[in-house]
Amino acid sequence: MSSTRAVAPEERAHRVLIRYLELCDVPRPPDATGSLEDLFTPDAVWEGVGPLYAAKFGRTTGARAIAEMVAAHLPPNPHFRANVHLLHPGTTSVKGDEVRGRWLMQQLSRYASGAAELVVARLEVDFRIEGDTARIRHFRTERVFTTSLPTAEAAAR
Repeated sequence: MSSTRAVAPEERAHRVLIRYLELCDVPRPPDATGSLEDLFTPDAVWEGVGPLYAAKFGRTTGARAIAEMVAAHLPPNPHFRANVHLLHPGTTSVKGDEVRGRWLMQQLSRYASGAAELVVARLEVDFRIEGDTARIRHFRTERVFTTSLPTAEAAAR
């Protein structure tokens, strides 16, 4: 006899956030498929907050506009040579058909210029649960730490 386990709203939200980060990795993991636009509600908001990200990223509204903004940093644009996101355990709360989560995320990036950096950002993300899936309704990112890393040439020595 087969049993199916109901997936909790918090787990659905976490899976969507992980998928979003994988779609932003360069190179993209081979099993990370789909569209960035599909991860957001039609009226979603993506914004940089705090003194370092508010001016850099501002506020973008709408799933298509968000997908276009994020895609502008991804291949075929040569912005990143390599980019990976690491998500730390976070906290979530559920209220009706909404999930709100807070996480710390590390981003390790090597740019087309050869420069590399480590960024730690605080993510606060609101999700809307729609049936058996979740979609991002409001994504906020705030840079809390950054440091330069050695260039690829220096690291190879």
